[in-house]
Amino acid sequence: MREGTLIHAATGVHLVHGSNTNWVILSEGDAVTLIDCGYPGDRQQVLDSLVAAGHSPEALTAILLTHAHNDHLGSAEHLSHTFDVPVYAHAAEVPHARREFLHQVSLGRVLRNGWRPGVLPWAVHALRSGGTTDARVSRPRPFPAEGALDLPGRPVPVHTPGHTAGHCAYHLGGAGIVISGDGLVTGHPTSRARGPQLLPTM
Repeated sequence: MREGTLIHAATGVHLVHGSNTNWVILSEGDAVTLIDCGYPGDRQQVLDSLVAAGHSPEALTAILLTHAHNDHLGSAEHLSHTFDVPVYAHAAEVPHARREFLHQVSLGRVLRNGWRPGVLPWAVHALRSGGTTDARVSRPRPFPAEGALDLPGRPVPVHTPGHTAGHCAYHLGGAGIVISGDGLVTGHPTSRARGPQLLPTM
């Protein structure tokens, strides 16, 4: 993995910079929770990041989704099927993860915004990375309980609808960390701004 890809954020918490999105590895002993999975094209990087953080894919106990866009659930179905790992999301996001509907910007709208700085390179990257492939999760589950989940890292789902109806952030109270998904980002290829911001409107 290239330098700076894997960041040790706190005890048992690793942030991984994917090709255009991030995911988080939470660990306790030999057990791992994975929050988001990047694009489908990031699969090998997801697997490599687990190894770089000192774990094998077999250590996965659960995958949590902030939301069900392809750049966040990319390898969820593959990992779930291969390693018999449950995939959890907010109840409002479960049908989205199954692709009973698709709540995202259309290709036509992206093309209509092609004049904006960064939009076409971002769109090409998304297409090459599997942004329009069928990455649905066949058996996503709603969170089994309110409050902290009984998983490595003890993440607390916080429903933050807007980007999608079931978008969730995850609060790691012990580490003082909030994993914000696309509810709050630190940059985007279509934005000239850097630092905490909402995604550019499209």
